[in-house]
Amino acid sequence: MILPAAQCPRAAYLHIPFCRRRCFYCDFPVSVVGDRQRGETSVAIAHYVEVLCQEIQQTVPSGQALETIFFGGGTPSLLAVAQLEQLLRVLEQTIGIAANAEISMEMDPGTFDWGQLAGYQQAGVNRVSLGVQAFQPHLLQGMGRTHTVDDIDQAITLIRGLGIPNFSLDLIAGLPNQTLEQWQDSLGAALALAPNHLSAYDLMLEPGTAFSRQYQPGTHPLPTETTTAEMYRLAQQVLTGAGYEHYEISNYARPGYHCRHNRVYWENRPFYGFGMGAASYLSGQRFTRPRTTKTYCQWVEAGAATPEIRSLTLTVDNGPDRLLETLMLGFRLAEGLSLSALDTQFGDATLRQVWQCLQPFYHQGWVEVTDAKGEVCHHLQVLPAQGHLRLSDPEGFLFSNTVLAALFATWEATD
Repeated sequence: MILPAAQCPRAAYLHIPFCRRRCFYCDFPVSVVGDRQRGETSVAIAHYVEVLCQEIQQTVPSGQALETIFFGGGTPSLLAVAQLEQLLRVLEQTIGIAANAEISMEMDPGTFDWGQLAGYQQAGVNRVSLGVQAFQPHLLQGMGRTHTVDDIDQAITLIRGLGIPNFSLDLIAGLPNQTLEQWQDSLGAALALAPNHLSAYDLMLEPGTAFSRQYQPGTHPLPTETTTAEMYRLAQQVLTGAGYEHYEISNYARPGYHCRHNRVYWENRPFYGFGMGAASYLSGQRFTRPRTTKTYCQWVEAGAATPEIRSLTLTVDNGPDRLLETLMLGFRLAEGLSLSALDTQFGDATLRQVWQCLQPFYHQGWVEVTDAKGEVCHHLQVLPAQGHLRLSDPEGFLFSNTVLAALFATWEATD
């Protein structure tokens, strides 16, 4: 079946699941290989790369070249340069890669050197996402990170020395024993490194993680909810004051440096997912691969990847699940959701129902409506035909879960 252009994926995520050790907050599907194993020396990593290539080769391409590729993990910077080249070559041969594609790679400080980074760059990587998380040694140690503050500085020296302007830093707020002053120091230290992109995430106590077994939400040594809210407001104030656009609930960028790949997710566009635990979104259907290395490799080698792709039929679900997913993702973006697109996709009656549910939050200042010129509309009774529906920054973003819970409750009651 030939898919319409809007249904053709132009993005691919590749999961590289290997880590030196598992961080205490991490619930991602990863495989721990220790401090001495790398792509050049690990039989497990070499085998996984071969299987990952096999899965990609089983894909039936849509006819559209990839415009974004994201190597996530795990720690993709444990890959040998030759392994990264192999993966990109298979993507090019099977699906195609656009000449101006954004090719991102997550890296941990202390896991790469000059030659390795130069090799990644020559292979095509043009965007680096560096997992810094904090600038205080006791916080890094307390969350199970393997790198030091010196490793961060050395990583930035390498990135700058090779002339990679498009790099991002990840930070985490709400860590055990983290104070508001330490968070402010981390923001300042990050700004001093002058990245073009910053991600500032709130700590989540995911089930099954070391942190979830050790701590209870709202109890010491975790910061209080009031403190974590102040951390969020502080990040918004400091980073926007330094010229960064708060373009997504947890992401900031200099103009022109939004993460093109992640916007595919937030705009609910189709994408390929390859690798252990990775998810695809194709033809209105989501599919998640097995979450352990053994079961994933067995799944691919048995040919299970082929029917997953080939058996998909073009189905567009305009029901409540698709609506709620669209709202949940779109409200993460600063511009929010296009009113005309919502009307086209779900109809005027549904849009009016959404607006009715959001009325209390609109009057509270958490939800905003902009007109066709981008101006905020005040004292609205009826939504305009053109414009956007969005959460306010920072308060609407802070209380996004409350807004979404109300929307989910409304549609569950009418389901």
